Amino acid sequence: MTRCGAAMITGLALVAGCGGGDTRNTNAAATSTAPGAPPDHGSAGQLEQVYEQVVKAVLPSVVQIDTDSGLGSGVIYDNRGDIVTNAHVVAGSNRITVTTATGKKALPATLVGQYAPDDLAVVRVNGASLKPARFGDSSRLTVGEMVLAMGNPLGLSGSVTNGIISALGRTVSSPREGAFPGATIAGAVQTSAPINPGNSGGALVTLDNAVIGIPALAASDPQIGGAAAGIGFAIPSNTVKLIADQLIKSGRVTNSGRAALGVTIRNVADMSGNVVGVGVTAVTRGGPADKAGIRPNDIIVSVNGARTSTTSELSDVLAGLKPGQTAQVVLQHPNGGKSTVTVTLGQLPG
Repeated sequence: MTRCGAAMITGLALVAGCGGGDTRNTNAAATSTAPGAPPDHGSAGQLEQVYEQVVKAVLPSVVQIDTDSGLGSGVIYDNRGDIVTNAHVVAGSNRITVTTATGKKALPATLVGQYAPDDLAVVRVNGASLKPARFGDSSRLTVGEMVLAMGNPLGLSGSVTNGIISALGRTVSSPREGAFPGATIAGAVQTSAPINPGNSGGALVTLDNAVIGIPALAASDPQIGGAAAGIGFAIPSNTVKLIADQLIKSGRVTNSGRAALGVTIRNVADMSGNVVGVGVTAVTRGGPADKAGIRPNDIIVSVNGARTSTTSELSDVLAGLKPGQTAQVVLQHPNGGKSTVTVTLGQLPG
C-alpha cells in the first residue's frame, strides 16, 4: 500500500488523501511576478524544452522510500546522504529503504528524526553517492507560477506531473494514520499539479530547478467519495529547511516557529457522542497555560474570538499564531462558569 495523509481545510468540508521568508501567516493571492520567476518561454516547444531541462536537473534527487508498511517519496537534502520526506511516510516503520530515480538497488536507510506537527522527517543513507536538490525560497512564490510535482505516485517511480501554484498560505490538517498522530500544516502551498498516494515526501519544483515544497496532501470531495482533481498541498520549502536543519543537527526540533499553549487536550463529547469542546486533561507546569491560570478539566471555548469546538479547530487557530504573541482564551470551568484569560504563547516542542 502507499502511505497517505488526510487533510481538513479550514472553512471547507474537504477531506484529503495522500500521502520561511515565512509563508505560515499569510493567505496570499499575489498577482505580481516574483523577482527570479522564470521568464516567458514563448511557444509550446520552448516550454517543453524547459520542462525536460527541469526534469533532467531535479528528478535524480527524488527517491522512492519503501517501509514495512507502505511507500512514499523523498528528496535528497545534502551531500551527506540526508533525505527529507513526510513524517507520515516513515512513522512507526522498522525497515526503511531508498531507491533513487536512476538506481535499481534499494539502499538501507535510518531515521534521523521526525517532527509530526509539520509532517516532516529526515532519513539517512550511508555510503552512497547521492545528488542533493536545490531548495528555493518559498516566500517568493506567486499564484499562477508553473510547477512540476515529482515522486512515486501509486508506486510508479520517477513520475512527473505539472500544474501551477493555486494559492498560498493555506492551513490544512491531516488525521491520525497508524503511528502518525496527524498534523496541522500552516502556510501550505496549494497546487493544481496532481498529487496521488506515493507522491508524499516528493518534490514540488519551479521552472528554475528549485524545490519549493514537499507534497503532503491531496484533497478529496466527501460528497462524491473521490479525489477532488487539482487540489493538492505541499509543505513550503522554508518550513522544510527550518525543520530539516534541526533534525539533522540534533534529531529534534527546538525552534519550531509554532505557537503552543502548553496543555494536553482531548475532544469532549456529550451524551450522544457529539463533540462539543476541547477539554484540558493536563497542563505543563510553568508553561503558558499554567501561568495564565488554565487548569485540568477546563474547556477551551475560543482563542482570539475563533471558536475551538474540536482539537483540530484549536490546532488550526494556533497554527496562525507565533510564540511570544498573546492570545485571549475563553474557558468554561467544571462548575459551569466562564472566564477569559490572556496567554503569552510558548513554543510547540519537537
